[in-house]
Amino acid sequence: MSTAIKSVLHPLAIDSGLASLAVEDDYGEHVAQMIKQVLFTNPGERLNRPDFGCGIRRMVFAPNSDISANLAQVTVFQSLDKWLGNLIDVEKVELTSSDETLQITIVYILKARQERRYLSFEVS
Repeated sequence: MSTAIKSVLHPLAIDSGLASLAVEDDYGEHVAQMIKQVLFTNPGERLNRPDFGCGIRRMVFAPNSDISANLAQVTVFQSLDKWLGNLIDVEKVELTSSDETLQITIVYILKARQERRYLSFEVS
């Protein structure tokens, strides 16, 4: 009898066929969802964890300079290490700012599988 670990899908959804919370069966996708939660949550948003999050959206409005890009890169790296350091090893974080768009690329290793993964997205 196998006991597969199931994770609640993010964003929260209902599986209408089962009349229960939708789940994410793929561990790699679950971790990618957790990375997005850390990045897109502003510190102070969570009641019981006021220091949780990175607040990447507010960085879109920072001055477009090398200093801001480096600061954002360090902030993302430290947030992921602090909140998900037991699940992933972050190898590289790249941020590219163009006008009002921030392109983020993260290279990380899933510790449980020793599998290198890439996550890339835009924030505007």
